[in-house]
Amino acid sequence: MTPADARPPEPPKLGDIAAAAGLHRVHMVAWRDLDDVEAGGSEVHAGNVARLWSEAGIDVLMRTSWAQGHPNHGRRDGYEVVRKAGRYMVFPRTALAEVRKTYGHPDGLVEIWNGMPFFSPLWATVPRVVLLHHVHADMWKMVLPPNLAKVGDTVESRIAPWIYRRSRMITLSASSKDEMVELGFRPERIDVVPPGVDPVWTPGGEKNPTPLVLAVGRLAPVKRFDRLIRAAAAVRADARPDLELVIAGIGPLREELDALIDEVGGRSWITLAGRVSDDELLSLYRRAWAVASSSVREGWNMTLTEAAACGTPAVATRIAGQVDAVADGVGGLLAADDTELVRHLTAVLTDDDLRARLSAGALEHAARFTWENTARSILVALAEEAERWRDRPWRAWRRG
Repeated sequence: MTPADARPPEPPKLGDIAAAAGLHRVHMVAWRDLDDVEAGGSEVHAGNVARLWSEAGIDVLMRTSWAQGHPNHGRRDGYEVVRKAGRYMVFPRTALAEVRKTYGHPDGLVEIWNGMPFFSPLWATVPRVVLLHHVHADMWKMVLPPNLAKVGDTVESRIAPWIYRRSRMITLSASSKDEMVELGFRPERIDVVPPGVDPVWTPGGEKNPTPLVLAVGRLAPVKRFDRLIRAAAAVRADARPDLELVIAGIGPLREELDALIDEVGGRSWITLAGRVSDDELLSLYRRAWAVASSSVREGWNMTLTEAAACGTPAVATRIAGQVDAVADGVGGLLAADDTELVRHLTAVLTDDDLRARLSAGALEHAARFTWENTARSILVALAEEAERWRDRPWRAWRRG
């Protein structure tokens, strides 16, 4: 056998997968648009998949709620964007538009379930897959009034698993799949497809001369940046008085975090950087000694693998999603509680050998994830559903 024969076969091209399955036009429905001021990891994920599918020749339309300061219709990265209705009305109006074929007759549908589902099993008349990043569970109580939180939790834990029992589900991590199975989703209908890491995130430059801890994310209750601020204050008091903490992101808890910074005497060493550009974020990832997350709920937390791709290890809470995003003990350290969070931060910031070893492990771990693989895996799932759909004798009646 020659060396050329020993090479693994090239994976099928996205365009070939779509063409073979008859997926020429695909609609994606999502709660928020990538240009929304509150856009986060879910929107970055959807945008990357839509871009790569469009580049492969698939006609993609993304339907979301209205985004501040942006037109209702537009194009981005080769795909069509429709932004209509508010945060709540986007769900029924999207379903109605799809039933009426307002934006044409798609060959496939991707529902992105971010909190409240679109209930596509009740109205979709084309092959579809459903992307659920993570189970929200106790997040409902953090972001909604008690009555609405109860409704959200009931829909997610009792109603939706039954409605979606036959749906092809996709989630980001094995730990999130486990949580879905506990709620009643069928394990054989759940695919685990990790998010990719953009090639822009690479090592380079010099580390900050003094310990710099970076955290990135929306300033929202689920991220629990208050825990990280208190942990950093404890590390600074006991081990590294030169520690600096930068938190990049915007959100509703800005004033509360500002007050906490004053409470811990952190005005000189904690920076709330607000929204930062990709170039600024790349510089922060590269300069940081560690990236940190004290979140209580994540589907994955792409900031951890982005930082890993820059050679920066993570210290993060041991929760579903993050246990997959971080190779514990290899590319970062996971903490079960606040005490362990302080201990792990101290270890990474005081032990040069440990930090170097975790940095190398983080680079190796991050190299496994590409957006091309993510886009291909989701498209393969949709193509398989299209094949199943063609085998159904009543499909013509459903199409109307």
